[in-house]
Amino acid sequence: MSNILKVSTEDIIYYIKLACQIPSILEAIATQKIIADAADKAGIEVETEELQKAADNLRLANRLFKAEDTWSWLEKHHLSLDDLEEIAKINLISSKLANHLFADKVEPFFYAHQLNYSGAVTYEVVLDDEDLALELFYALQEGEISFQEIARQYIQNPEIRRAGGYQGIRRRTDFRPEIAAAVFAATPPQILKPIITPKGVHIIAVEEIIKPQLDDNLRLQIMGDFFTNWLQQQIATVEIVAHLENISSQSSKNLLKPA
Repeated sequence: MSNILKVSTEDIIYYIKLACQIPSILEAIATQKIIADAADKAGIEVETEELQKAADNLRLANRLFKAEDTWSWLEKHHLSLDDLEEIAKINLISSKLANHLFADKVEPFFYAHQLNYSGAVTYEVVLDDEDLALELFYALQEGEISFQEIARQYIQNPEIRRAGGYQGIRRRTDFRPEIAAAVFAATPPQILKPIITPKGVHIIAVEEIIKPQLDDNLRLQIMGDFFTNWLQQQIATVEIVAHLENISSQSSKNLLKPA
C-alpha cells in the first residue's frame, strides 16, 4: 500500500514561488487577459461547432484518441471537462484574434521578404582543418572522391553520417549569414568552396534551391510571428502586480530574525 502525500493549493503556489516561476506565470496570465480583452473589443465570438472542432484538435494534439485517454489526461493535469473546453476556447479565440488583426498583412509581408522564405536542400561536412577542407574540395571538383565518402569519413554523428551529411530543407534564416549568402547564390547542383565560421570549416553541397510559396502552413507561421510580436508589445506596456506576500513558510520567517 502506497503512502498518501497531501498537497494543498498553498503548497503548490509556494513551490512555484520558490522555483522562480512566478514571473513567467504572471506573464502568461497577463497574455491571456490581453487576448480576451482585445477579442471582446473586436467583437470576436465563438460558435458551438467551432468550439467542438477546437476541442477535437486539442485532443488530437495530445494524442487523446480514446475516451479513456482523455479522462486519464484530465486526471493527470487535475482538469475537468469544463477546463478542457476552456482551453479549447482560449486557443480558438487566440487564433481568431490573430486572423482578425493580421490576416491582411501576411501576403504583403511575404512578398516583401520572400527571399527569407526560400529553401535550400544541402549536404554538409564540418572540419577543423582548413587545409584539409580545401584538399577535399578540390578532390570533389576533380571527381576523385564523392561527398558521401567524405561524410562517411569525417562526420561523427551516426545518423547524419548515414544520411551522407543531409541537412534537409532549410530556409535562409536557418543558415549563418555568410553561409546563406553562398548557398542562395549557388547554381545547383554545386559544391561550395569551404566557408569558415566559428563552428569550423564547412564543405557544403547545394542540391536544390526551392522557391518560396505562401501555402497555408507558411501563412499561419507568419501570422503567428505577427501575433507573438504584438503580444510582446502589449505585455511591455503593462505593469503586472501580484499579491503573494502571504505565501511563505514559518521556517523561512525564522531565518530573518536577528541573530
